[in-house]
Amino acid sequence: MVTPNPWEQAYLRFETPEEETQKFIRRLNQLGQDKWSRDLKIVEIFCGRGNGLIALQRLGFKNIIGIDLSPALLKAYQGHAPLCSSDCRWLPLADKSCDIVIVQGGLHHLPVLPDDLELTVAEVHRALRSGGRFVVVEPWLTPFLRLIHFLSERRIIRAILPKFDAFATMVHYERETYFNWLQQPDTVHAVIVNKLLEVSCNKKLGKIAFVGKK
Repeated sequence: MVTPNPWEQAYLRFETPEEETQKFIRRLNQLGQDKWSRDLKIVEIFCGRGNGLIALQRLGFKNIIGIDLSPALLKAYQGHAPLCSSDCRWLPLADKSCDIVIVQGGLHHLPVLPDDLELTVAEVHRALRSGGRFVVVEPWLTPFLRLIHFLSERRIIRAILPKFDAFATMVHYERETYFNWLQQPDTVHAVIVNKLLEVSCNKKLGKIAFVGKK
């Protein structure tokens, strides 16, 4: 019997698939998806259980692919897009084959910064066509996120609000990479813009939303 991964279990109870899908739709709306052609080839890396792919499908995108390192999470996907279990540092994508690459909450799992981020961004850059875009949504240490950390460390809050308990559990199991990411904002930003022209970058409510262009 395979022992359940505690981080993945916490992730699965953090929010329902429908809640996560609606969250991704809101993000994509804020990122200007209404201006994207529905025929673009879009790849989501760190796609997890695939609710970002479902969000893209509901918005009318037809040519989408999901990539994640975890076969267990990929098995939870309920859509029709092709999936691939692979490491983002060595993407199974041809050169100049994609129009948009999206990551929503995966880069902060990279074990070695800045090296692994440099490898990932280089792979994304290689796979993007000229003018293609890299869309990044990741945790960022804003005052709002500091408040969430404070609340999730309180036992009574975790007992009353299961979502905070799930969040705290995920942080516990990814603590090293998570805080390593949060503590290097300048390095992270520099690595990404080294390969891509910054189109937009917003940092609020505990997230960075970055769009870069090749």
